Amino acid sequence: MVLPFLAAGVGVAATAALSYASVRVEALTPPAGGVAFAFGAVIVILGGFPFLALLVLFVAASVVATRYRIQEKEQRHVQEGRKGERGVSNVVAHILVPTALVLTAWVSPSVLSSANLSILYSSALAFGAADTFASEFGVLAGGARSILTGRRVDAGTNGGVSALGEAWALVGAITTALFAVSFLVAFGMLSAPADRLIAVATASGFLACQVDSVLGEALENRGYLTKGGTNLLSMVSSVWIAGGLLFAFGVA
Repeated sequence: MVLPFLAAGVGVAATAALSYASVRVEALTPPAGGVAFAFGAVIVILGGFPFLALLVLFVAASVVATRYRIQEKEQRHVQEGRKGERGVSNVVAHILVPTALVLTAWVSPSVLSSANLSILYSSALAFGAADTFASEFGVLAGGARSILTGRRVDAGTNGGVSALGEAWALVGAITTALFAVSFLVAFGMLSAPADRLIAVATASGFLACQVDSVLGEALENRGYLTKGGTNLLSMVSSVWIAGGLLFAFGVA
């Protein structure tokens, strides 16, 4: 779908205001705010307000998680950026896939239906929330184990997982899925069965978070991937997992 001219103007204005606010509260660097606005405008114009609302929720939740006990994170040198702000690479890693999905559905609805778009889009952001929650809350666990070898590592180490982090990853994934359904219902755009969207987005978001840990230990720690690259590939894996689940149940 494409929003009518007036609604599109409202959506773009809202995206600009939200991006500006994110920069003002130092959640995003100014360049990252500009990138967020550009991609966010495409999402709201071509996808609609529920897709923008879910993206805004993700950003807001990420800010809260990042700022939680930020002084302690700074003392341990495990904070995001200098004071919790996120830069261009982080924003691109988390917004490129959702934007690509909306563009695909707009260009070729026969390839990506509105129902499957809502599921795959929600799955991508479910990973984003799962990964952010696992990182920002899990780093406070005090210890972790390698996802590949099981050996003890410091919390915050790429590839390190903890019970606390995994629990928060699940919270992030399922919360995103539930809000996705709520936003789509509120705007009269829920075209996929709610239980299917919740189940697929939760599962794919959580599983992709594990992919992120594997890539972090196997490739990022060895310099083959940047953090942004790891996040981007993991979000792609969330979409692929979601698509695989839909195919497996004969609904793709």
